[in-house]
Amino acid sequence: MKRQNQSSVVEFILLGFSNFPELQKLIFGVFLVIYLVTLMGNAIIIVIISLDHSLHVPMYLFLQNLSVVEVSFSAVIMPEILVVLSTEKAAISFTGCFAQMYFIILFGGTECFLLGAMAYDRFAAICHPLSYPMIMNKMVFMKLVMFSWISWVMVATVQTTWVFSFPFCGPNEINHLFCETPPVLKLACADTFLFEIYAFTVTILIIMVPFLLILLSYIRILFAILKMPSTTGRQKAFSTCASHLTSVTLFYGTASMTYLQPKSSYSPETKKLMSLAYTLLTPLLNPLIYSSRNSEMKRALMKLWRRKVVSHTA
Repeated sequence: MKRQNQSSVVEFILLGFSNFPELQKLIFGVFLVIYLVTLMGNAIIIVIISLDHSLHVPMYLFLQNLSVVEVSFSAVIMPEILVVLSTEKAAISFTGCFAQMYFIILFGGTECFLLGAMAYDRFAAICHPLSYPMIMNKMVFMKLVMFSWISWVMVATVQTTWVFSFPFCGPNEINHLFCETPPVLKLACADTFLFEIYAFTVTILIIMVPFLLILLSYIRILFAILKMPSTTGRQKAFSTCASHLTSVTLFYGTASMTYLQPKSSYSPETKKLMSLAYTLLTPLLNPLIYSSRNSEMKRALMKLWRRKVVSHTA
């Protein structure tokens, strides 16, 4: 296929749930509520941590970065999903599809690395409490955050550029709600075997490696907690890890169903629902998970509420 044939496709059509037109209005309403709640929940966490100086420690600053990722991730995906659900077939330009895929990879990968960094932070705090200020100092924190972002800028640039270097000569209908790599790649008029090997390798090395590090960190944390003589100390240690462990399980569980499954094991409609699990549920539930299970976050939220709301109504 000659390269100039790529110009024959100037836009893509996102089909969404067009096979179920009677449900699209209902799904639109549900997704709109989810989007607004997601933005509000993560924005509250960002604001609380910014305003409360007692929370300016690595654990909460990592959480703040995670909320920035969740807001950005939702802002990249959800408006387009809502457009798709409000029409039978929604068009997205070639450039728009490129940009959306780029930021999905960037924010999704950055979340993986941030979750890994948060696990390392908890490992250092619980297993080496006396040397924790030296292990997780400001410079180490900044390096971990910068590495999480910059490494995925490079991965997203390589992967997205490679996908859109393939010729697209038609059809141009993407059987999905947004421009995710697997459904877009199906439309390429070229042999994509080498890219698929690369993508699988990246998934294993760059996504599963942080997961294994998280797993090893929590094994060490578990042994350290069980050795604690105080029941109160064990409960406090478990409490500080429970939120992060729940978030890790939610993110990796839903994402792995999408990216580590056999090609033809599920129908397109099922794959859409599984993609929605990690693009919708994780950003929606993370604020609830971290705020409801963390006494410091609840204290800071009540302090902000009294300062900003109660004082104005008094």
